[in-house]
Amino acid sequence: MTTRSETRTALDHLLTEIEHRNPAQPEFHQAAHEVLETLAPVIAARPEYAEPGLIERLVEPERQVIFRVPWQDDQGRVHVNRGFRVEFNSALGPYKGGLRFHSSVNLGVIKFLGFEQIFKNALTGLGIGGGKGGSDFDPHGRSDAEVMRFCQSFMTELYRHIGEHTDVPAGDIGVGGREIGYLFGQYRRITNRWEAGVLTGKGQGWGGSLIRPEATGYGNVLFAAAMMRERGEDLEGQTAVVSGSGNVAIYTIEKLAALGANAVTCSDSSGYVVDEKGIDLDLLKQIKEVERGRVDAYADRRGASARFVPGGRVWDVPADIALPSATQNELNEADAETLIRNGVKAVSEGANMPATPEAVHLLQKAGVAFGPGKAANAGGVAVSALEMAQNHARTSWTAARVEEELTHIMNDIHTTCHETAERYDAPGDYVTGANIAGFERVADAMLAQGVI
Repeated sequence: MTTRSETRTALDHLLTEIEHRNPAQPEFHQAAHEVLETLAPVIAARPEYAEPGLIERLVEPERQVIFRVPWQDDQGRVHVNRGFRVEFNSALGPYKGGLRFHSSVNLGVIKFLGFEQIFKNALTGLGIGGGKGGSDFDPHGRSDAEVMRFCQSFMTELYRHIGEHTDVPAGDIGVGGREIGYLFGQYRRITNRWEAGVLTGKGQGWGGSLIRPEATGYGNVLFAAAMMRERGEDLEGQTAVVSGSGNVAIYTIEKLAALGANAVTCSDSSGYVVDEKGIDLDLLKQIKEVERGRVDAYADRRGASARFVPGGRVWDVPADIALPSATQNELNEADAETLIRNGVKAVSEGANMPATPEAVHLLQKAGVAFGPGKAANAGGVAVSALEMAQNHARTSWTAARVEEELTHIMNDIHTTCHETAERYDAPGDYVTGANIAGFERVADAMLAQGVI
């Protein structure tokens, strides 16, 4: 049997090879390192996982598609963006993962997101593989007509690579209900098929699921609540800091309020708002979802209880619970030190990899309960899979049923991560538990299906 030391050395060599084969992709390197550094115990304990080529296949996407996306703005000027779809692993089911439209998107970002998606989707237990896509197009400030033309051009290429039994995209940063509608319309136009299961996050009147917009935020809070229960506490009366002000942040704040916690912050790229009375959700939704405005407008209209801090760090605000819900690497080591100093009890990732490795290690060392994104923010993809099930049956579930299913899934993910961490001598380490549990499910399927 291979020892843990020998296994760790082999994994270190593989990480070096990953960096060599994928230059200038720091986000992907970070994601691969975060997973692989926790796998030595399970590979040492189960020799079949040390089979030559298994891990090498896991870290190499099954397919990577990059394409040109030309489109015209309202003044007739032609713009050219770049589109991506990385279909990472389909051992458990069709590729599943969102589309991100943001100026920061590049191949390395999409690969990091797709790699994370493999394990996140495995943890749901719902039979979906991992993939991700997007474009460096930024919809902010663009008219509806411009967004429509971009989405139609994007789908004119993407449609060749997706399908309800092949690859099922959804939304992510910059891709909400408006964008999904335009993408679905173009897919239907090109294929001449009403294939509802090809995209999730659809409108509720044409194949979408209730609770899908809320699912990632709700799921993250449910995971945080489970971690608190494990510590003998609950969310009632706790103060929370939330970063971001998009879909995930809004519904994180909503679910916190429903469970008796008080979220006092939100943020965007311009800075953050702290509201001593707690975030007024109706006002935030009006500004962000209807007006597509900035969070400084919230402070202007909220009154004396709220103030806007331009360019500040939301993690400077003292709180019991922190829920990073904006973007990758937004919470660094200095932020973690501040949170610990202010007495934070739990940090749960609503975004994908929002805490840097240094921040994660510091929080864990300090005894803070830390919920990694591949577990804590799996609620969104879980309800996407439930949307696929409803589409397949040509039916629609009630909001109560969907939320009940979501609650059950998130509690199961927490239990799986907690028990797996204990099984591999890492009690309370949800990062190790999530990585190993997701890996075991995917690796078992890959072994069963042969070298492909």
